[in-house]
Amino acid sequence: MATPHALSNTAPPATPKSGTIHPVWVRVTHWLNALAAILMMLSGWRIYDASPIFKGFTFPPALTLGGWLGGALQWHFAAMWLLVFNGLLYLALNLASGRFVRKFLPVSPRAVLHDFIAALTGKLSHADLRVYNAVQKFAYLFVVCDLIVLVLSGLAIWKSVQFPLLRELMGGYDNARIVHFCAMSLMAAFIAVHLVMVALVPRSLLAMLRGR
Repeated sequence: MATPHALSNTAPPATPKSGTIHPVWVRVTHWLNALAAILMMLSGWRIYDASPIFKGFTFPPALTLGGWLGGALQWHFAAMWLLVFNGLLYLALNLASGRFVRKFLPVSPRAVLHDFIAALTGKLSHADLRVYNAVQKFAYLFVVCDLIVLVLSGLAIWKSVQFPLLRELMGGYDNARIVHFCAMSLMAAFIAVHLVMVALVPRSLLAMLRGR
């Protein structure tokens, strides 16, 4: 017998509804989070180049922000406060409004695999932008978790003496740098995939700009 998930994917594409897709607070916090994450990533690359974790691997200066170590640190810390406070506001409003549960849950490995294959074969519908498919749900939940790891590992590096337990949970100062680098790399990969998906479904960009 076909599962309800399978049946929903074989049904005719839903007709997009009129009205607001993303409320103002979602759009504002989304763009502020995006700005903060990009600023932190680019300035972080300059900081990394000052003391590379992996010998022989550095980022091209043209792709970094800050111009020098001191300048990069200033950009990094400024963007950090924006990311933390705006990120907390985003999560709080999503949870308080019930949007988090409505948009991102439930999600299962089977559903993610199903929709991932459908996306690769061009059979995944984007008719109603209000409804996130399983791949989108997984990606957004993943990047939220990744940003939390980025903040915590960054804190373990920045305030290593003040937060010894956090430092040890990361495996020590040097391992915290590796965790931070890996989390940054995953965020960069998410941004790249996200931009590709926006290019494929440009209506999603318009919805995040104007709300509908």
